[in-house]
Amino acid sequence: MPKVTFVNPDGSRQVVDAPLGASILELAHKYNIDIEGACEGSLACSTCHVIVAPEWYGKLKPPSEDEQDMLDLAFGLTKTSRLGCQIIITEALDGLVVSLPREVRNMMA
Repeated sequence: MPKVTFVNPDGSRQVVDAPLGASILELAHKYNIDIEGACEGSLACSTCHVIVAPEWYGKLKPPSEDEQDMLDLAFGLTKTSRLGCQIIITEALDGLVVSLPREVRNMMA
């Protein structure tokens, strides 16, 4: 089974099993990792913003225009920022590393 490493804002790491077809947001909720996902993965917020390790970013499908629009609202946006609800685990993503931003902006609250 693929593995994903979540890097917390304090630098600690948590490696989790990542079933094929699951999203980063779903994994975070399953393993009690602090990603909000206020819109429950409907691409209507940026609270599942993660920062993909640069060496992994090019292995992801490109973000849709809708995802890019939501990312524009994310706090601490980087060149490798993505929404966790839009990253779906495949065999090619075994070993993926994503970091949680220090802060999240919830425009839905």
